[in-house]
Amino acid sequence: MGFFDVILFPFKWVVSWILSIFHSFLSFLGLGYDSGWTWTLAIVLLVITIRTLLLPLFVRQIKSQRAMQAMQPEIKKLQQKYKGKKDQLSRQAMAMEQQALFKEHGTSPFSACLPMLVQMPFFFALYQVLNGASHAAANGENIAALSHEEISSFARSSIFGAQMQDTFLGSTGENLDWSVIIVAAVMIVLMSSSMFYMQRMLMSKNMTEAAMTGPFAQSQKLMLYVLPLVFAIGGINFPIGVLVYWTATNFWAVGQQFYIIRRNPAPGSQAERELNERRVAKGLEPIGKAAEEARAKAEAKANKPKGQRQQPVRKSRKKR
Repeated sequence: MGFFDVILFPFKWVVSWILSIFHSFLSFLGLGYDSGWTWTLAIVLLVITIRTLLLPLFVRQIKSQRAMQAMQPEIKKLQQKYKGKKDQLSRQAMAMEQQALFKEHGTSPFSACLPMLVQMPFFFALYQVLNGASHAAANGENIAALSHEEISSFARSSIFGAQMQDTFLGSTGENLDWSVIIVAAVMIVLMSSSMFYMQRMLMSKNMTEAAMTGPFAQSQKLMLYVLPLVFAIGGINFPIGVLVYWTATNFWAVGQQFYIIRRNPAPGSQAERELNERRVAKGLEPIGKAAEEARAKAEAKANKPKGQRQQPVRKSRKKR
């Protein structure tokens, strides 16, 4: 067992145990034991379970992203301060001041990626479980918490004519199978496009104008284009079951992000302006940055010093 396998071992047990429970429960409800849709629903329920457990990390990610946006004007000032200075002392001083800013705002460049990093071991564990189903079924083996009977059931199951363990790449060439190719291609498109849409929604709706420039914006643009491309390329070697898992994960994340952006947008973002427009239409007071600006204007107006009362000027009488 290699180092990577040792790290994934506990995750494989967790993933396979949850899959086994949901598969048994759905079969008990009357869905077919060997049905691909039973396994598909079990994988979707696995996604819901993992994403629910990761909600605290998602909340932390939201707070970190907003802190990163709030500190962008200070980052720009810092960049202007050290613009053109390429000596070692200046670079060290700039790095120290950046670290102080991160500490002050309670965030770091990696906090926004934390949920993604935590999900990856579960993803790789599921990949190993599903990818090894065919070999385990043929040799009478178990895979972690999944029994040989369950592994054989998974290996036999299919949706739209494509078995859950099949891959796009493995169904081309001599082993041409159009059912697998079509199902896998559709899943890959859904997986990649939902990932792109999720990041695009974040950038267009929930980022301030100040945050749209600088290192933070560059990292967001990188995630916008690179991540969907990486998963689209890698998806050709993912089993159908893994594609179901990752597509369901992305759809959950899109819905979750849509809810957060609509109900609790970042201060100063386009989403906050749209929220205040809806509140004004309903006769409610604005919130967030708009509310702060309204209060500041009201206070400035109330504290404005009043000048002396101007005496009325009598009209000059007409000369006779």
